[in-house]
Amino acid sequence: MDKELYLQFAKVEDSHWWFVGRRLIVDKIIRQLNLAKNSHILEAGCGTGGNLVMLSRHGQISAMELDKMACQIANQRQVTQVKLGSLPDKIPFTDDYDLIVILDVLEHIDDDLAALKALYARLKPGGLLLITVPAYQFLWSRHDEINHHKRRYILRSLKHIVKLAGYSVHYSSYFNIFLFPVVATVRLLRNWLRLESSEDASSDLKLPTKPINQFLTFLFASERYLMGRFGLPFGVSILLVAQKTLPSHER
Repeated sequence: MDKELYLQFAKVEDSHWWFVGRRLIVDKIIRQLNLAKNSHILEAGCGTGGNLVMLSRHGQISAMELDKMACQIANQRQVTQVKLGSLPDKIPFTDDYDLIVILDVLEHIDDDLAALKALYARLKPGGLLLITVPAYQFLWSRHDEINHHKRRYILRSLKHIVKLAGYSVHYSSYFNIFLFPVVATVRLLRNWLRLESSEDASSDLKLPTKPINQFLTFLFASERYLMGRFGLPFGVSILLVAQKTLPSHER
């Protein structure tokens, strides 16, 4: 991504409804995994570090990030030493992890299958991978182009590539279901009428007024009480938890 976008993320990711809502959903899903207190966790592609404090509550956290400036900003949080690295072939750690988290990163990578295989190699047997990605190619917009996305996913295609990489799928669901009709309508109209500019796309990062931001946070984050119990049928994004297959003698 462009450095200006990283700076915008750093300004709003602690309070913007989308970042806060996703963080609360991911936090709830991780709690349901019942990890041991001393679990080793890696965030691959941590950006400017908005998830590090939350993740550190679940275990010993390591983190890597492609962009040097984003890495520096993330390190200012003093949660862990964030190291420069990229997928699939420049992971700066040799440890094996109980959980690897890759949040809205896979869509940026040219070879997503190779990236998933590389993360598989860094998991302990029985270790878990938690992924979020944007959903539905028909929602493609200027926002995706500015963020240098390579693709959006449907649940079936994501599950397929995860299984090709060697994992078994533990849980999967769409999310951001309540706001899906609004997001889909706005993006489709902009695409059909060719109304969207770079300024429109970057407006997704702007903080709404406090009451609207609080309402959207509440609405989005409330989905965490549904997820984990069953999969939601559609949404703006996808969440998937996969597991590294246990050796046959441990099954």
